[in-house]
Amino acid sequence: MLSLFQRKRPPPASGAAPIPTPPADPGKGLMRPEPAASLLATPRRQRLLEHIWQRTSLSRCQFATLYLAPLERYAELVQQFPASESHHHAYPGGMLDHGLEIVAYALKLRQSHLLPAGTTPEAQAAQAEAWTAGTAYAALLHDVGKVAVDLHVEYADGTVWHPWHGPLRRPYRFRYRKEREYRLHSAATGLLYARLLDPGIFDWLADYPDLWAALLYVLAGQYEHAGTLGELVVQADQASVAQELGGDPSKALAAPKHALQRKLLDGLRFLLREEFKLNQPQASDGWLTQDALWLVSKTVSDKLRAHLLQQGIDGIPASNTAVFNVLQDHGIALPTPDGKAIWKATVASDAGWSHSFTFLKLSPALIWEAAERPAPFAGQVRVEQEDAAQPEPAAPGAAQPGPAPSAAPPVLSTAADNGVGALLDLLDMAPAASAPPPMPPEPVADARADAEGDSLASAAAPPPAPPALAPRPQAEPSGEDFMAWLTQGVGSRRLIVNDAKALVHTVAGTAYLVSPGVFQRYAQEHPQVAAVAKQEKLEEWQWVQKRFEKLGAHRKQASGLNIWTCDVTGPRKSRRLHGYLLARPEALFGDVPPDNPYLRLATKPPKRENPAVQNDNDEQG
Repeated sequence: MLSLFQRKRPPPASGAAPIPTPPADPGKGLMRPEPAASLLATPRRQRLLEHIWQRTSLSRCQFATLYLAPLERYAELVQQFPASESHHHAYPGGMLDHGLEIVAYALKLRQSHLLPAGTTPEAQAAQAEAWTAGTAYAALLHDVGKVAVDLHVEYADGTVWHPWHGPLRRPYRFRYRKEREYRLHSAATGLLYARLLDPGIFDWLADYPDLWAALLYVLAGQYEHAGTLGELVVQADQASVAQELGGDPSKALAAPKHALQRKLLDGLRFLLREEFKLNQPQASDGWLTQDALWLVSKTVSDKLRAHLLQQGIDGIPASNTAVFNVLQDHGIALPTPDGKAIWKATVASDAGWSHSFTFLKLSPALIWEAAERPAPFAGQVRVEQEDAAQPEPAAPGAAQPGPAPSAAPPVLSTAADNGVGALLDLLDMAPAASAPPPMPPEPVADARADAEGDSLASAAAPPPAPPALAPRPQAEPSGEDFMAWLTQGVGSRRLIVNDAKALVHTVAGTAYLVSPGVFQRYAQEHPQVAAVAKQEKLEEWQWVQKRFEKLGAHRKQASGLNIWTCDVTGPRKSRRLHGYLLARPEALFGDVPPDNPYLRLATKPPKRENPAVQNDNDEQG
């Protein structure tokens, strides 16, 4: 009889997650149940928990209520069970590893979507944290029914254990049921999810009908009715399985094409409703005729990029040419007769003035319902026949004719793989020699890429629903405004710290600002920098950098140099970063996070026995 029960599973394929060490065997064929704190204490699982927290917009206390508590209940329920008998994660503890991985993957994917689809940006912002939590719960619970129908579990005396009895409390053994039905576990999920999510969470989620319906469909295994939420869970599941079996998770994580299209359209609709000026005499962002919407090309690209970045949406190209191509590829910008995205046309008013601009041409029906459409322009927009496609069209932001400002080089990554490379580095890491402190920083794969994060600040635990962060008041670009933007971005975790693609890290006990990436990000979110930078014949990011240096808020090297070099080491690659060290980390952080263990100063920093003396020396340098 005992030979039928599982004692030890074969190790996973090469490159898979390391097998957690099972607890000491309390008896022949028996395993001792462990508390959640012990099960989740491995370095790799702690890194996954940190990754999950980084993808939320919550404080540690709120994260503990909304995420950590269900994850701990899940850990106590699944104990050392494998995720499958002979397929993926088929080793002791495999189900717990798979659960954490799929939540991490799903939340990474969720960042590429504005949910619920088809609503206003304001509604999406108000519901953002609920949809993030719903995504995590759907991912975590999608396979939990296996414990109820795929496994036969019993205590040492032969008493059968069922998961609706609550967590295991005595030594146990288990085996797979030979007669099990492959898809029955999806239907069995309903037996268990009330044991993992408390009533307050259900009350909170039930206030969002679209989310609630999608979540119930996922928990019932009816993914075809769950819309985007179902897609996220399926893709995250495939990515976790592919990673464990040595496949390519980046293919499973490829976001649907329509996701970016929805972001672009929602952003354009918001800008046309709140910011763009149409049909104005000369100083206008665009003109609406009977059959087309003509938007000044550089204006729309700069402001659309800035708006999306301010909402915490990454993956928007830094090059305007690339933005134009993306808009055309997604059917938003109408092509010229020769297939280009950029039109050159002359605007002529009935009052007698006329100017030529480069435009994007859109269908008005994409933006407005018929009853909401504004009155058309009292004049003409005449298309010029010559080839008007430019490498970087340069109609000015205020629609005044003039030469194009220099375009900043497209240094920032577009994160085409949704940042999966960083997560793969995380999941491939072997445990450290000694356990790190709780919630350690995530490894760095490419810190020059765009920062990642959400645009919402800490949200209230349910009930009621967490509130969205109020937008930061816009001010004139300056060094002081850069620091205010940086502080607000770090505080709301829209700018992630110590993440794989972060622009801010903790090094030598203070904040390390990656250059030029952090200054480019600010300039992208503040298109008005272009005009003042042009007057001083500087690149936009260089203008921001110089204003920051004038604040004297950074530490200099003993030689007087401003820039510090960091060596970055990770499981897959090594590289170097250049950036600034802040003189006072408390200017940016409430509680300074631990130093990123994957960054090391290439040159020894000066001693900071007295910060005031250090600043005096900097001023003199």
